[in-house]
Amino acid sequence: MTEERSMREFSYQELDYFFEHEDFVEVHGKRFWKPFVEKPIDGDNHSIMIYYPSSAGGGMKELFRKVGNRSSEFHPEVRRVRREGSYIYEEFMHTGGTDVKVYTVGPEYAHAEARKSPVVDGVVMRNPDGKEVRYPVLLTPAEKQMARDVCLAFRQAVCGFDLLRCEGRSYVCDVNGWSFVKNSYKYYDDAACVLRKLFFDAKAPHLSSTIPPSLPWKVNEPTQASEGLTRQGSGIIETSGQSEELRCVIAVIRHGDRTPKQKVKLKVTEEKLLNLMLKYNGGRPRAETKLKSAVQLQDLLDATRILVPRTRSGRESDSDAEDIEHAEKLRQVKAVLEEGGHFSGIYRKVQLKPLKWVKVQRNNDEAEEERPIEALMVLKYGGVLTHAGRKQAEELGRYFRNHMYPGEGTGLLRLHSTYRHDLKIYSSDEGRVQMSAAAFAKGLLDLEGQLTPILVSLVSKDSSMLDGLENASSEMEEAKARLHEIINSVQNPAKSNRRAEFPWMVDGAGLPANARSLLPKMYKLIKKITEQVKQLAKDKEEEFSMTSSYDVLPPYDQAKALGKINIDVDRIAAGLPCGSEGFLLMFARWKKLERDLYNERKDRFDITQIPDVYDSCKYDLLHNAHLNLEGLTELFKVAQFLADGVIPNEYGINPKQKLVIGSKIARRLLGKILIDLRNTREEAISVAELKFGDGNTAMIQRSRKEDSDQHPRQTHKLEDARRNSFTSEKSLDPDDDEDKETKYRLDPKYANVRTPERHVRTRLYFTSESHIHSFMNVLRYCNLDESLQHEDSLIYHSALERLFKTRELDYMSYIVLRMFENTEVLLEDPKRFRIEMTFSRGADLSTLEEPNNDADAALLHQEHTLPIKGPERLQDVGAYLTFEMMEKMLRPFAMPAEDFPQPPIPHPQAFSKSAGVLERWLNLWPFHKHASANK
Repeated sequence: MTEERSMREFSYQELDYFFEHEDFVEVHGKRFWKPFVEKPIDGDNHSIMIYYPSSAGGGMKELFRKVGNRSSEFHPEVRRVRREGSYIYEEFMHTGGTDVKVYTVGPEYAHAEARKSPVVDGVVMRNPDGKEVRYPVLLTPAEKQMARDVCLAFRQAVCGFDLLRCEGRSYVCDVNGWSFVKNSYKYYDDAACVLRKLFFDAKAPHLSSTIPPSLPWKVNEPTQASEGLTRQGSGIIETSGQSEELRCVIAVIRHGDRTPKQKVKLKVTEEKLLNLMLKYNGGRPRAETKLKSAVQLQDLLDATRILVPRTRSGRESDSDAEDIEHAEKLRQVKAVLEEGGHFSGIYRKVQLKPLKWVKVQRNNDEAEEERPIEALMVLKYGGVLTHAGRKQAEELGRYFRNHMYPGEGTGLLRLHSTYRHDLKIYSSDEGRVQMSAAAFAKGLLDLEGQLTPILVSLVSKDSSMLDGLENASSEMEEAKARLHEIINSVQNPAKSNRRAEFPWMVDGAGLPANARSLLPKMYKLIKKITEQVKQLAKDKEEEFSMTSSYDVLPPYDQAKALGKINIDVDRIAAGLPCGSEGFLLMFARWKKLERDLYNERKDRFDITQIPDVYDSCKYDLLHNAHLNLEGLTELFKVAQFLADGVIPNEYGINPKQKLVIGSKIARRLLGKILIDLRNTREEAISVAELKFGDGNTAMIQRSRKEDSDQHPRQTHKLEDARRNSFTSEKSLDPDDDEDKETKYRLDPKYANVRTPERHVRTRLYFTSESHIHSFMNVLRYCNLDESLQHEDSLIYHSALERLFKTRELDYMSYIVLRMFENTEVLLEDPKRFRIEMTFSRGADLSTLEEPNNDADAALLHQEHTLPIKGPERLQDVGAYLTFEMMEKMLRPFAMPAEDFPQPPIPHPQAFSKSAGVLERWLNLWPFHKHASANK
């Protein structure tokens, strides 16, 4: 952990070595990127600040000594550091939402307790007696050495300090001195034993070795429950008459409801914009520039305001058409940049790419240099998580907490707090996905407050695993081209479906027979909507020009909107669109759909625009129903009918192509999920070894022999790892002493839980539609691969039929894999570990299409939120999918360890450290084909 100091002789003194920027501070030439921690140099001042990057929404969280049930407060509007004193700046440690308090009594004894970190939501968890809830935990050998070092260095035998556990390492962040455990019989009994030994060592060393280590009256006394805590649920469920325990929950989840994604493209020749491009690309005339930060976007807005015409031209001749369109696009860029309050790369970004250059003579120099004279500007915006999306994600998190962990219920929170719940949350790079993950975590762990601190503390970005379609771009283009052919062909795809064994096996399955004839109808309805929105924009512009309505409504702030789960009542009452979108941008959205869907000159429909039309219809029908746009409901039904056929076929025109595209897009994700399942099994076997000891030796040896026959080069490494490090995702390299330590475990003797060895692994992967479809297609069709001929599908026939009829995997759709262990069978029995697969198609559109009753319609009108459908089985009742079969079926499509690229150096602005993650995967992967002997 690095740190730097900012020293002032008096308040607000300007320091010549201290500079503040949007996402970092620079002290003595060293940059500290947000999130960072700001601590007063005065040790008695406990006002500690954490500053968050704009990519996570910005803002500041203040930590302080507990006041009632609060230990911190989040301030979304504070973005600048303090200047009234002297401070220490440190890196922010990602601890997974838990702190460890350590108390020593002499250098040979340390007691440790885990508690919920104040960084996450600032709510203090208390038991019925009003005490803060803490759980005794085991320290690793390295942490015990830290306790000894702290005790000796500070010359304080009775000492307390705080540990932060981050990415497999531990850091001391605070030393309190003369500090005691608040409420623990164990601590005071141990302290008495330590003091007794000190006295005997000093005065009667010849008797010291004869004294028992425990107190006389505690020898045969059973451990007493403390603090009135009771276990909620046993964690055991009954399945087909057999007892099973949940070991792992893996979920791939799509983000929540969002605004429509938008893009503005225009060629620019204006010198102000070209100079701006050069300013931020290092003066390289042929280099592309990306503008995302607040400073960059503000510069662009300032330039655009100067360039946008004050009034619209009255000329409408063909010769002026391009100029008029260019001015309209500049006006749209200006409107986008002006909306939303604080700039942030989480909401919008601009690309400037040089297209043409000329050579010009340098000033006061005979030499020539290149200068760009034309560039392509691409503004991407929209796609922002709505209040409805956040609410959906939170509610789904609560659903998981109450239904995905059998026998636990609200006990999941205690499972998590006691290091028996190994939780990791991953997200793609997209803002809507990150915020969905944070909102879900809030519901899952029953947190409070805004999303930014939760996002930074608990969510890890992994764009290489959860972003992008580049790996399958050519195959997807091929599928779209074939889709065009099918829709425009004379042959009716519905007739082909009847001839196939299964309706989903033919090319273009699911496309409506009259798709070609529906396109003109769709185009006509879009034009009708566009004209209405254009008129609304004109009417509102006139109304606002004559009234002070602009002064009544505050500007829409996207950063503050992240904290909302309610609709914008004031905007709706004023007759404005819901959210941040004004009528100008709403008109631009529909006009672009109109232009892109149909090319009049070529007389050609672009079917790839159908999903965007469907998204816009769905959004306005849900959030802008109060505008009463005529024809919107009819357009929604047409668009939905077409989208149900088009969207699934964009990821492959038939099952075999779906499998190819799915495996290319989700290859890395599939590899990570197999690692998750394998690690869970290895950990469960390790627990069995520790629990049964020598009595189970023969059974364990048989299981080891089976593993060694299948994976001889991995056997010794995995067996060593089982004994020493079955709770960590760090490298299982037996030569790495640190990684052989038992990681982060509950103290079983004093933990006051019935099953201290119980451990559940949860891995949550938040992503976009492409990865949901890709992952599902591999599950559906993996048996079609040549290497797996004659195997049945992982998904049973009835579920395949249901998926074919479902087609759309809407907002908050999810796929869940749960691993159960049957502890009553031998370790080598294939039925020891079972995989259960379920899915949900996400948002329930039935209430949007036709509300079941007036109450549903009223609720939809008041909250603008669609409920999430519950999970459906992907296997028949009573079916038994073993771990071995799951692994066999998915392995051909998953990225093996040797193909994972070397982990990149994380960008300093990244809000979750990920260096070394892929290295650890390499060592955990059981099928490493080139494992070296020294590993």
